[in-house]
Amino acid sequence: MNDLYIRLLCAAGYLVLAPFIGGLLSGLDRKLTARMQGRQGPPLLQAFYDVAKLFKKQPVVVNSVQNLLIVGFLVFVAFTGCLFFFGGDLLLIFFALSLAVIFIFMSASSANSPYSSMGAQRELVQMLAYEPMILLTAVGFYLFTGSFAVSDIIRSSTPAIAAMPGVFLGFSFILIIKFQKSPFDLSTSHHAHQEMVKGLNTEHAGNILGLIEIAHWYETVFLLCVAGLFFITSDWYSWLIALAVVLLVYVIDVLVDNTFPRVKWQTMVVMSWAVTLVLGVLNLLILSLINH
Repeated sequence: MNDLYIRLLCAAGYLVLAPFIGGLLSGLDRKLTARMQGRQGPPLLQAFYDVAKLFKKQPVVVNSVQNLLIVGFLVFVAFTGCLFFFGGDLLLIFFALSLAVIFIFMSASSANSPYSSMGAQRELVQMLAYEPMILLTAVGFYLFTGSFAVSDIIRSSTPAIAAMPGVFLGFSFILIIKFQKSPFDLSTSHHAHQEMVKGLNTEHAGNILGLIEIAHWYETVFLLCVAGLFFITSDWYSWLIALAVVLLVYVIDVLVDNTFPRVKWQTMVVMSWAVTLVLGVLNLLILSLINH
């Protein structure tokens, strides 16, 4: 019973704290980006100021289903993280995350806008690129621990990174796509350096765009926690190691975002599948042979 209370508390903690942590990470992203470009940059809390301003603006709705679909996107992203922190099944968790992306895809597709439709199509291409690696990540944890449950994985005496370095590197690679960072920010962009600029979010404004930003904060925290799962064991200090690695991964993603130019979608798919095959599949083959 005590274990159930702890798991419920962890899920509730994610639901409450993840937007604040995600907003701080977004502010850190802007600050690091500015420093890399020789600028002072906005304050660390600028992301919160921007979202607050969005909620004060007059709502503009393109059609009647747009609000419902964006709310569904936010709910499923939050549910994904809650299920993860509750110690749930990784396959179900990743399925819920994919379903959340479908909601924002449908919202963009419902608008009669060429930029929004193009962004939605590119979002599907991005899913085609990163979903295989996400699936292999769940399979890798199962081969290593014998369970898909997060609650079982964190009780392991040995960190998963010891047996799955390739899977970790592959998962870290596709985070660049999930975080909408260059060179793989095809469906939308935080910066005005591509032909569509906001693409997927072209027809989203006001409080709807604010909800999308909050959902991305939830998603960022959840995905970084999955990366940290590779280093967490039953030892308390492993959580500190995981935190340090997660911050390093995020900083590297920001560095990549400011270093590499955007590529075509064909290049993104080829690179993602190559990483999945070379790092992910090969690592799992070796792991399965060791287990047998």
